[in-house]
Amino acid sequence: MDQENSLNFSTILATSTHDMKNSLFMLLQSIENLDLADNLTAKQHQAFADLHYQTSRINGTLMQLLALYRDEQNQLPIYIEENSVAEMLQEVIDRNRLYLNSHDVNVTLQVDPDLTAYFDQDLITYLIGDIFVNALRHTQTSVSLRAFIDQQYLNIQVEDDGEGYPEHMLAINQEKPALFNAGKGRSGLGLLFAKRIASEHKTKQLQGHILLENKTESSGSVFTLRLP
Repeated sequence: MDQENSLNFSTILATSTHDMKNSLFMLLQSIENLDLADNLTAKQHQAFADLHYQTSRINGTLMQLLALYRDEQNQLPIYIEENSVAEMLQEVIDRNRLYLNSHDVNVTLQVDPDLTAYFDQDLITYLIGDIFVNALRHTQTSVSLRAFIDQQYLNIQVEDDGEGYPEHMLAINQEKPALFNAGKGRSGLGLLFAKRIASEHKTKQLQGHILLENKTESSGSVFTLRLP
């Protein structure tokens, strides 16, 4: 097959992923509109919430695949500007309001309302949103979002009280972890995305990174995004 007629599967996959993302976004809006009906039972509201949650997870995975492809091709646009951290975290919570209204999960937000930092708002919102969605999936009773400045880094943490990260995921704290492993239940795609996006936020001396920890005094995990 000559070069002109050959198929670039990566490009086809990226284009298809973009189209699927657009369709899923419309589906999410439709689910939200349907849930506004005033004749629904509590069970029906929960069914819509679960459908919205699973659709959001698929949409997030497609976004990660597309971003990783663009990053591999050196075509991922990064727009770093000053943003409100509190507004970004509140948006993450609001995007999952349908699920939270139908499930008994306590969410706390700890952030100075005046805290600002420099980051790509869309990418970081997606990043923290994906970690938050997974925390909702694995937690038992509560999820905490917090943000603070420490040692020239903006620290954004997502904490849950679930079973904690498996050992193969904690390896991301190393320089070259064997992160992506679909055979171990959690593939790690979201963390691979998080690590790539964090590393794109850098100064001459500092570079963004992520940290994973399991709590020692109680069950649960803590994800930390550190941006210079």
